[in-house]
Amino acid sequence: MKNLVPKILLGLYLLVFTIAAISPYDRAVWWAENIPIILIALTLVMTYRFFVFSPLSYIFMSFLIILHTIGGHFTFERVPFGFVTDLFGFERNHYDRMAHFTVGFYAYPIAELLFVRKLVNTKWLLYLFPIFAIFTVANAYEIFEWLYAVSADPAAGIAVLGSQGDTWDAQKDMLADGLGSFLAMFVFWLVHRDHLNSHA
Repeated sequence: MKNLVPKILLGLYLLVFTIAAISPYDRAVWWAENIPIILIALTLVMTYRFFVFSPLSYIFMSFLIILHTIGGHFTFERVPFGFVTDLFGFERNHYDRMAHFTVGFYAYPIAELLFVRKLVNTKWLLYLFPIFAIFTVANAYEIFEWLYAVSADPAAGIAVLGSQGDTWDAQKDMLADGLGSFLAMFVFWLVHRDHLNSHA
């Protein structure tokens, strides 16, 4: 089962990617949104022979990969997400914020790698390093979006930026990333607390 889960998820990603690659809203935006995700997927495939994460880690990592691939097809502000917007009375499409929240889920596999390979000596570092890593990646990605927005075709740049008129969009995206990492680390603690306490 441990080896079956990542293979099923990879197959699901390839299916979603293939469908989403057909007539996207904007091909330039599609490339900009998909290249980072393709690199993540390729990295997981190439490192599989050296380190196999737990099924839960692969499930956590698949959320961003799938959601981001769908977002690249429509552009994030145009993803059909109106039922959530209407349900909560939002003024904007928050699909992109949900995708950012799942970036934080990568804190779980980071912590798992540190834990299994015994790369840290204290529980505090085990808990905090994955959160700090997520915030660092979140910051770097917002810089990437900004650089793309100012250098690309104006319409494509705005679509990738996805701010939808929100002045504080970048800060809220980073917060969403961080909140996702807190949730992931809470789950990590729930799963491993007995083992961690026995080695305290």
